[in-house]
Amino acid sequence: MAKIKVKLIRGLAGKRKDKIKAVKSLGLRKINDERILEKNPMVLGNIRKAHDLIKWEEIE
Repeated sequence: MAKIKVKLIRGLAGKRKDKIKAVKSLGLRKINDERILEKNPMVLGNIRKAHDLIKWEEIE
């Protein structure tokens, strides 16, 4: 399967609870945290939910 690299680029202070939950479920806690995750519907849904707080790219 393809992999996705996600990076938290904005802080979570003052954000809506559903966006905070989406970011936490991706495994991101602090600004500039990065994770490499499998591409699956759960990850894509969380990326869609918190798209304004993270940067992501597909990797091989």
